[in-house]
Amino acid sequence: MTAAAPTAPIVRFAPSPTGRLHVGNARIALVNWLFAKSLGGVFMLRHDDTDADREVHDAINAIEADLKWLGLDWGQRVQQSDRQDAYDKAIETLKASGRLYPCFETAEELSLKRKVQLAAGKPPVYDRAAQALTPADIEALKAEGRTPHWRFQLEGGRVGWADLVHGDMDLDAGALSDPVLVREDGTPLYTLTSVVDDLEFGVTHVIRGEDHIANTVPQIQLFQALGGDPPGFAHMALLTGPNGESLSKRLGSASVESFRNKGFEAVALTSLLARLGTSDPVEPRADLEDVVAGFDIARFGRSPTKLDPADLEILNPKVLHGTPFAAVSDRLQDAIGEMATEAFWEMARPNLNVLSDVSGWANVVTGPMAPVIEDSEFATKAAELLPPDPWSDETWPAWTGAIKAATGAKGRDLFHPLRLALTGQEKGPEMKKLLPLIGRDRVAARLAGETA
Repeated sequence: MTAAAPTAPIVRFAPSPTGRLHVGNARIALVNWLFAKSLGGVFMLRHDDTDADREVHDAINAIEADLKWLGLDWGQRVQQSDRQDAYDKAIETLKASGRLYPCFETAEELSLKRKVQLAAGKPPVYDRAAQALTPADIEALKAEGRTPHWRFQLEGGRVGWADLVHGDMDLDAGALSDPVLVREDGTPLYTLTSVVDDLEFGVTHVIRGEDHIANTVPQIQLFQALGGDPPGFAHMALLTGPNGESLSKRLGSASVESFRNKGFEAVALTSLLARLGTSDPVEPRADLEDVVAGFDIARFGRSPTKLDPADLEILNPKVLHGTPFAAVSDRLQDAIGEMATEAFWEMARPNLNVLSDVSGWANVVTGPMAPVIEDSEFATKAAELLPPDPWSDETWPAWTGAIKAATGAKGRDLFHPLRLALTGQEKGPEMKKLLPLIGRDRVAARLAGETA
């Protein structure tokens, strides 16, 4: 089998609304989005919200907010809770074909069966005891108040597919339990709902984590039992923490929201996630379209992939340093108001780790700040030589040239005391860009030792 390169694929991201979007799931969403966009296809958002017991209030809105922040737009949106009629129809089709059969064992009884099988050295595969029940047995169980759950009967033999990440794969269906498709309360499970929706909406490729590999065999047989062709599959290696630990155990620090709250740029996170697991270098990208341009799902490897926030701390400043004013002007306005000019951005951006750092440089410009005066005589002489307004990028070299001629100071002895007096900082933006923003009056006051 060979994984074909599709044209105009239709893919879906199907989160369960059990909380904020986890960064591992965000990576799966991103890869689906990039795969679709790179081939002129469609990215579909499908909320797997059929399990009311696991749902978290307002999680759907939170997940969508996270996706929008990442820049992942969708061409179609579906909630599975609205599609019960489609699932009921599929259930009746499977019952009529004899592939879906009722089971009455309780959770405790099934657990005991598994323990007995394991103790005997056997795999804990469902024994299909329910298929031996007579109509009288079933009526007696119902009379006891038992309600059946429904299992899909797998056909034996090996089931194979061409995986876009793992290559040719096949598993023995006989080694798996017949999956439960319908709960006792009549609600369908993920295994069924995903297949029904993939068929109806024409999904061509299912891209998901490799923890779903075991689901692929029953789902392929379900596609066939419902009269459809299975889509292509790609199973991504899972993300781990920097020390190989499961990210699911540290959800609070691994949610998309947590990275946003730390001030990281969305495109920095997507630039990192799009390359983790490949041999491609992680580089700052201007926007998602730039990320699309270098995307190829075949470049992802099979080994677990480590996500180290330290990599994001390195990448994020690089993204900001290359961000043009037009792309950030609205957010800059929210952060520092009327100071949000292109001149300010050009001055500040080479010195930012996160965007919120602009507030510190806005304070340096407008004050009040206490100057650090190393040599009062030097500061006084520098003040006497201040050029008249208006000031520009040429003011700093002209002014420091005059100070050098008058005092003989040069190099660090010339520039360092001026930076300390005007900014209170040991290092920072280019002074030729910063000086005009501070302004002549404030510069004079600081050279005089005044808090300004």
